[in-house]
Amino acid sequence: MHLRGSGLLETIDNTKTVSDEKKAKAMIFLRHHIHDGLKDEYIIKEDLGDLWQSLKERFDHQKYVILPKAKHEWIHLRFQDYKSVSEFNSAMFGITSKMMLCGEKISDYDMIEKTLSTFHPENVVLQQQYRVNGFKRYSELMQILLVAEQNNQLVLLNHQARPTGYAPFPEENVASSNYDNWRGRGRGRGRGRNHGRGRGRGRRLCPYDERNKKDFHESERGRDEKRQTEKVCYRCGMKGHWISG
Repeated sequence: MHLRGSGLLETIDNTKTVSDEKKAKAMIFLRHHIHDGLKDEYIIKEDLGDLWQSLKERFDHQKYVILPKAKHEWIHLRFQDYKSVSEFNSAMFGITSKMMLCGEKISDYDMIEKTLSTFHPENVVLQQQYRVNGFKRYSELMQILLVAEQNNQLVLLNHQARPTGYAPFPEENVASSNYDNWRGRGRGRGRGRNHGRGRGRGRRLCPYDERNKKDFHESERGRDEKRQTEKVCYRCGMKGHWISG
């Protein structure tokens, strides 16, 4: 293709007369792109026709080496074995391009069928839905799969941020406001009884403090009564009861 685009394709045809300038340009290009391990082998070739024919004879048989391997990879290609749609798509074109280079024809139908038939068994319903759409081009199926993959990733991220069934966290300003009210950390006048300046003064009781305060007084009252009943009555000299003066 490069030789044709540069107008040098005729340089590899020994039946045509070409100027030395064109031959030099074609020779520079071919020697530059020959693998380093082969340059010593083909350095003695000065005629472009002979060089091209030698390369052709060496590499034309490669399709008999590449094709069996490509067919093996095609048979074992499965959509469910890849973590993303992009990875599967790259593998698909990597295999099909080698097969087409070796003369095998791979149609869009073959690529679509290979993709849908190798879905994971848990996604059978999804596979059937894609079949109903009747895709004619492999690129259309890939576009749909990429969009579906992206949407699933967004759903997963949302679930990780707040799992299903969990309420959202309260807003920060509401939480801090409730905390300040509970602590009684405000300044200014009109804050009620025993409210003054400074930390630790004017502390406001929360509902639990009110209940604890009541329990504390009842407990103190019980201990006072117990101490009183343990005293000796100054009238009768017995214990277990007491009389106020």
